[in-house]
Amino acid sequence: MPAKSKAQQKAAGAALSAKRGDTPKDDLKGPAREMFESMSEDELEAMASTERTSKPDHADDG
Repeated sequence: MPAKSKAQQKAAGAALSAKRGDTPKDDLKGPAREMFESMSEDELEAMASTERTSKPDHADDG
């Protein structure tokens, strides 16, 4: 599943880093912590590696 915004992509990258053990999971906050707990490493990899150029800063959930 590709990221819908730059913020979502950054959160996925942070969660992926913690999932791989590169960053302490206690450093995660908000969406990154939720992603860490609910998504697999493969799902996080797919979301974090999304092309960034055409993404808005934040997703419009409305």
